[in-house]
Amino acid sequence: MKNSILLIITIMVSVSVTAQDQYKALIHQADSLYDVNQFRKSAGKFSAAFISLGGKGYYSDRYNAACSWALANESDSAFVQLFKVVKKGNYLDYDHIIVDEDLKSLYTDERWSEVVAIVKANKEEAEKNLDKPLAAALDSIYEEDQSYRMKSRDVTEKYGRDSEEYRSLWDTIRLKDSTNLIFVSNLIDDQGWLGADVVGERGNSTLFYVIQHSNTETWEKYLPVMQDAVKKGNASGAQLALLVDRAALARGERQTYGSQLIGYPDKPGYVVQPMIDPDNVDKRHAEVGLGTMQEYLDYWGMTWDVEEYKKNLPELDKQ
Repeated sequence: MKNSILLIITIMVSVSVTAQDQYKALIHQADSLYDVNQFRKSAGKFSAAFISLGGKGYYSDRYNAACSWALANESDSAFVQLFKVVKKGNYLDYDHIIVDEDLKSLYTDERWSEVVAIVKANKEEAEKNLDKPLAAALDSIYEEDQSYRMKSRDVTEKYGRDSEEYRSLWDTIRLKDSTNLIFVSNLIDDQGWLGADVVGERGNSTLFYVIQHSNTETWEKYLPVMQDAVKKGNASGAQLALLVDRAALARGERQTYGSQLIGYPDKPGYVVQPMIDPDNVDKRHAEVGLGTMQEYLDYWGMTWDVEEYKKNLPELDKQ
């Protein structure tokens, strides 16, 4: 399958807004063509996207381009992208790449063993100072935290938010959250907000997810801790933005980044909870490493219409 794991990406500089928009449009076309098994055309769109930025591109997109080329049985083009990803992008998700079915056609090529060896070396270098028992414990918490919430979407679609099934699932989620919070809060209080160099990327994200899924008192306690961790490079600015939003709403204030949505039992879909200055939300997103508001809402199948949102904002404030 296409890679969905967070990749280290290139930082694009000196690129016009128009070029960036063209790049995004071409990548969207490439992804859409991939989804309908038009792999050669998909790969061509990926190439056009990279050309539109003078040969630059996100490594996650290059990985997906390699998948499309491999599925189109164009191994040379696939390896061109893969070597950029694993060498310059320092790709280290060894467990993913060795089982990625999209790349299966490359397995018998002598270059495949070189790619895998580089990824393995990247992973070993990144994990040389890892506290592996602690990272494993946090990985387990991560899987539990995310799997139940993914199930929540299915239950919502099948039974609705006002159903017994939905309430029962969230009773379980809240119980799991409280147990996980004890472990994570004790860890942070004892050792601080540990970076990916100590607990791995997923373990580092687990600290955020557990705090994010807790309560107002916990958010206020760990917000300055996470802010300090971002300054030290031990936490993500994008994740901090989500915590900032939750804490603001809990205080009865408007959120800053529009990350927090709400659904109503008697209405389908979700709405963005009250947010300051909606016109400039994409600028604020860019400052912390988030995608655009529309890209954020794509996951929820929503369309961002800033004028409609501003029109509805007074009513949202009341609710």
